Amino acid sequence: MKKVILTKQAPAPIGPYSQAIESGPFLFCSGQIPIDPSSGQVFTGDLKAQTELVMKNVEAVLKEAGLSFKHVVKTTIFLTNMNDFATVNEVYGKYFSEQPPARSTVAVAGLPKGVNVEVEVIAARGA
Repeated sequence: MKKVILTKQAPAPIGPYSQAIESGPFLFCSGQIPIDPSSGQVFTGDLKAQTELVMKNVEAVLKEAGLSFKHVVKTTIFLTNMNDFATVNEVYGKYFSEQPPARSTVAVAGLPKGVNVEVEVIAARGA
């Protein structure tokens, strides 16, 4: 059985997908990009600011499900330029200071809305 997670504190889905799906003890979160949920505007400026907004959006989805970053067991980071890895990693690391999750980082040709970074997570209750 699956449960759809939806919060107005994160950007509304821009396609046929859910912000997150809860199934059993797991929460599968769709990738978040730097969209301001209050305005719906895409932010394509400073990469650190983009990454902060992405992580705040991820946090809002986790919170709606009653979870936090400490419950995240796996992340995937998508970058349009692998040269941005250190900058994104600096911001990302602030959210996972203890027992960081497993992670993959992938360079891609492009991301939705022309952004430079997207982060998806999988969380688990009891983690």
